[in-house]
Amino acid sequence: MMPAEVGSGMSDQRSLLVRAVWFLLVGWWVTGIWLSVAWFLNVTIIGLPLGIKMINRVPLVLTLKRRDQLVTESAGGSQHSLLVRGVWFVFVGWWASGVWTGVAYALSVTIVGLPLAIWMYNKLPFVVSLYQY
Repeated sequence: MMPAEVGSGMSDQRSLLVRAVWFLLVGWWVTGIWLSVAWFLNVTIIGLPLGIKMINRVPLVLTLKRRDQLVTESAGGSQHSLLVRGVWFVFVGWWASGVWTGVAYALSVTIVGLPLAIWMYNKLPFVVSLYQY
């Protein structure tokens, strides 16, 4: 592995063919279960840390797409305070993420809507808790 690739996630990315076969055979239905469990964990509050981790892994579960491991402050901007994010979750994030997840999942099983669904899954942490990458 070249030093420039360390932590980039690019060397670990599977081929498009493997990802497409995964999606068609496993990813589309496992993602529905995965999202249901993650959303339930988020609503329990105690399960919130695990639910958020699960949400962050949705692109991997759906299509074996790995996220870029390097997160810089300039790329994601500054984070909202924990208090603001907590208030957001209590009043908006928990229900908005349920609606967002449902729409994204419906789009992902249509195949045509898959690119939009993947974009929505990537934005899901922000919808739940204003977390920015």
